[in-house]
Amino acid sequence: MTDTDVLIAGAGPIGLTAAIELARRGIAVRIVDPLREPPQYAKAVGVQPRTLEVFERMGVLRQILDAAVPFRGQLVYVNGEKVTQLELALPEDVPFGFIGLPQYATEAILRAELTTRNVPIERGVRLGAFEQDTDGVTATLTAQDGTEQTVRARYLLGADGAHSIVRKTLGLTFEGAAFEEQYMLGDVEVDWSLPHDYNVRVMHQTDGVVDDLLVAIPLPGRGRYRMSMLVPEELKADSDGTVQHGFSEGGKPELHHIQTVLDRMSPEPAVARNLRWSSVFRISHRIVDAYGRGRVFVAGDAAHIHPPTGAQGMNTGIQDAHNLAWKLALAATGNGADGLLGSYDAERRPVGEEVVGRTVRSARHGIGADSEDPAFVIRREAQLLISYAGSPIVADGAGGRAPDARGLVRPAVADPVRLYTLLAGTRHTLLLYADAATGFESLEAVATAAVQAAHGLLDVYVVAHPDADVDATVLPLVRDTDGDFAKAYRVDGAAAFVVRPDGYLGYVGAAESAALVEHLRRTFR
Repeated sequence: MTDTDVLIAGAGPIGLTAAIELARRGIAVRIVDPLREPPQYAKAVGVQPRTLEVFERMGVLRQILDAAVPFRGQLVYVNGEKVTQLELALPEDVPFGFIGLPQYATEAILRAELTTRNVPIERGVRLGAFEQDTDGVTATLTAQDGTEQTVRARYLLGADGAHSIVRKTLGLTFEGAAFEEQYMLGDVEVDWSLPHDYNVRVMHQTDGVVDDLLVAIPLPGRGRYRMSMLVPEELKADSDGTVQHGFSEGGKPELHHIQTVLDRMSPEPAVARNLRWSSVFRISHRIVDAYGRGRVFVAGDAAHIHPPTGAQGMNTGIQDAHNLAWKLALAATGNGADGLLGSYDAERRPVGEEVVGRTVRSARHGIGADSEDPAFVIRREAQLLISYAGSPIVADGAGGRAPDARGLVRPAVADPVRLYTLLAGTRHTLLLYADAATGFESLEAVATAAVQAAHGLLDVYVVAHPDADVDATVLPLVRDTDGDFAKAYRVDGAAAFVVRPDGYLGYVGAAESAALVEHLRRTFR
């Protein structure tokens, strides 16, 4: 007998994302965190366009955008001269841009959403030892007063950070190294005239080697930034032999420490004031050898740590959780195919490896130093180029992000709609494209077979060419009046597309029952 379907260790943005997505699907979840109060510092500040697409699916996009500041570009200075002004202008096919939002604000929004799902966060409760067997996981939870309880769960997710108990107990390796440099961070207001919607990177180089640094990331508020810079000698922390990543205990930078760096590095004279918080920060780059074993999984910093360059960490972790949650939900309800949960490691660990390697290079040489194509760099940093091609649950020719499409016309709706508004649920979606020669009877037969193969956990839409004769279909229908869908999905005749709950294409091909059923059986039992 189990006490819960999924036990989550860690109530940061990764654990919260997983808990929300599980609760949305009716899965019983418990989430614990050893901290009595959530942290109030801006560890992560950038939210990528791909993560905003995830937040739209989760139903929290409006709150996120209301609280955020836009990122329009980056100014780069070297030895006092402006050398680059990077514009973060995304192509028209991408619905969202880059934004800045302190991690504590992101977490507060996710906590509020989780509360609406009637899932409490059990604070001051630490995960201790656990064991797993073929049917579940038995874990010990310890409150701050020493009280212990034993919990039985079907699955366990470790979203418990760089020093993860779950990772260590599983015996996963965490290979990598630490940066010698230490940094100090400060959340301050500054009175310079630089545009507030641009990140600022200032470097001093000697013989082409960076030996001094100032990075300022905009935060909501007048003139407020999260600033990072090399730490002075008197604030450096000693190594204790553990994984050196994150905030260090000990002396905290004061306003005069930050002002000293501004006096030395700022592109123009500037005064910092109203220090909200500060810390010394150390950076490692490491990744596990597996994202899970058996019924136990890791995500976020528990699985991969790396430099914060390009704001990849929290975003990658949120997408880890989003990828895993829908698979856990199918497994917990008995609807998942054998091997479905194995696809989490197959899909997300290569992403983690790429992010770790890229952010290390970017920390040394700057974002985009490995490419002469700005459009490619922006899409990559926006996390829009992730592909799961080759995954055991993805058909040949699929695996990429499902593009959005605009200008779709739906009966009884006055204005055109975006495709993404049709994909905002918790289930798989089958998009059947009808060209001028497609008959609705054939589409309905394909839809019936697919829905049966997915045990009813599949939404179906017909996306029709303006001249397609499918008005009589009983399936939900939208018209591709402007041809935006046909262009984005490169259709040439009738076709079928299966969009997974995480917004990636699982199947791209003919609207043919046997092929679709074969594909869906990789996911559904």
